[in-house]
Amino acid sequence: MRAVRGRGTAAGGGAAVEVVDVDGVPEVPGADRLLTMAAAGICGSDFGYLAMGSTLLIGHELAGVDAEGRGYAVEAVFGCGICAPCRAGHRNHCADLYLRVPGLSIDGGMAEQYAVPASALVPLPDGLPVHDASLVEPAAVAWRAARIAGVGPGSRVAVVGGGAIGLLAVAAAQALGASEVALSARRTERIEAGERLGAAVLTDASAASAAKTTSAGGYDVVVDAAGTPAALADAVELLAPGGTVSIAALHEGDLPLPFLAAFLKEARVVMSMAYGTDDDGVRDIDRAARMLAARPGIAAAVITHRFPLEDAAEAFRVAGDRGTGSIKVVVEP
Repeated sequence: MRAVRGRGTAAGGGAAVEVVDVDGVPEVPGADRLLTMAAAGICGSDFGYLAMGSTLLIGHELAGVDAEGRGYAVEAVFGCGICAPCRAGHRNHCADLYLRVPGLSIDGGMAEQYAVPASALVPLPDGLPVHDASLVEPAAVAWRAARIAGVGPGSRVAVVGGGAIGLLAVAAAQALGASEVALSARRTERIEAGERLGAAVLTDASAASAAKTTSAGGYDVVVDAAGTPAALADAVELLAPGGTVSIAALHEGDLPLPFLAAFLKEARVVMSMAYGTDDDGVRDIDRAARMLAARPGIAAAVITHRFPLEDAAEAFRVAGDRGTGSIKVVVEP
């Protein structure tokens, strides 16, 4: 069957992936359920694995159908399943997590079929088509970033970074009841997507500064969905005294926190890694699936390009080229 494999040559030019024929069905350790894949999103993490020279099958933003035609997304944080964090529903805290990272340490699911543990299946709610459901996984990342920062009814929220995670964080904050949600973005297509989602868009540093006076003294929660020193500085600048910065993006090296500004505001800084289970015992990824089902316009705003499996190399080119206007690119096996 066909699947998308890293070429291990991303740093040397040329296509980073290739479509290959593989023997057997790629699977996650402990797999007992087979999905025929319908959609696989391309994530920035995939590019990171490719830059590291991965020659594994790629893909962790996944959706497909089982033998009975039921649609599922995949909770792609595969812990060991037996440690205390895994048993409590917090597989993102499993010490062995990095032994089971699709595309980095095990084969991913950008393939015609993929086998996963039943515990990783996310039943799709009515109203969420399976071809949009690869968005469930990144939406869970955004949902958790908003949730653990304390977003709730009446919260004033800003999101720095207009990529898929940032836009999904806008939607998550709205779903959690925020009274005001703003997005700091620069690229035209991301500004327009934010406006489609109903965010007040902050397009430059001066607008971000001005927003503090029009938002009752700053935002209660600011989500860093960009992962750059400038983004974190903007997040602290936008924050109200006593507010919370939620870091959903990956920063390389040490965290470039502007300490004095954060100190003077008594800022709380929380890290949000992947997704887990909330205090009510409900998975973040199930909450995210319900959010997308209830509001089809989210997928319409975030997914900008779709390609068949045989055009996966072009899909990765488009996803990696800012000039294409892409936000979320989906491969459809």
